[in-house]
Amino acid sequence: MPARTNATASTAGVLRPEEFARHVHLERGAAGSAVAPWVENHWALRWSLPEGRHFASEVLPHPTCSLTVEVGSHRRPDLPPGEDVVVTGVCTRRFDVDVRGHGVVLGVRFRPGGLTALTGVGAAGWVDRSVPAREVLPADLVAALADAALVDDPGAWARALEDGLVGLGAGEDPRHAELLEVVGVMLADRSLLTVADVATRVATTPRSLQRLFTHYVGVGPKWVLARYRMHDVVSELDAGYDGTLTDLAHRYGWYDQAHFTRDFTALVGVSPGRYRARR
Repeated sequence: MPARTNATASTAGVLRPEEFARHVHLERGAAGSAVAPWVENHWALRWSLPEGRHFASEVLPHPTCSLTVEVGSHRRPDLPPGEDVVVTGVCTRRFDVDVRGHGVVLGVRFRPGGLTALTGVGAAGWVDRSVPAREVLPADLVAALADAALVDDPGAWARALEDGLVGLGAGEDPRHAELLEVVGVMLADRSLLTVADVATRVATTPRSLQRLFTHYVGVGPKWVLARYRMHDVVSELDAGYDGTLTDLAHRYGWYDQAHFTRDFTALVGVSPGRYRARR
């Protein structure tokens, strides 16, 4: 099966990225060609903070699922009890983690809809949840990914995961390929501000897009488009945008300043003006 070449993700979303980098070491790696139709990338986080010190990590959501192994001195509270290898679905809210002590997280980010295309399981059941990976993937693969010796070697861990995913024997999924094309268009064309815009651009209907996204991603196209545009806004602010917030809102589809401020504050946790000031 040929690898997908259209971009279906960005590295945007980490709030206060410069501060994050001072506390947590992040490495990303490209997916191997054999799993590229379903997997965006793999990554590793490591941290070791002094006693009594902590960092509030805040990440804006992406329309993707991830598989992670998470070990360390302080478990994430929403992890299933006794489970180190988990699948986390699309998070519709800001993803907050209180980073303390020491820890390691190895993960793979699937392309939008990639895990559903691999397993045939609809993504809606994973939205806003972390579930044991053994409920989704073969138990022997999950057990191997939890092995401490493998976790100590992020490259070997990623290869073992990719080999296991290839072993699932998933074939071509034309509907998933269609979804990836739509997501690629959403990311590439910043002039698309509504689902109707997207539907016209890709020669389909909003209702068809709704069915496609609900099955593969777990949320609708309106949510996905709004999150991508909010990522654009935050990236501009992090890069030092010094224009007016009204102009910034208009550029990314908000024609009412109050509406923009409400949306930004609901997702990010502070107003756009306060977020910019915090830099």
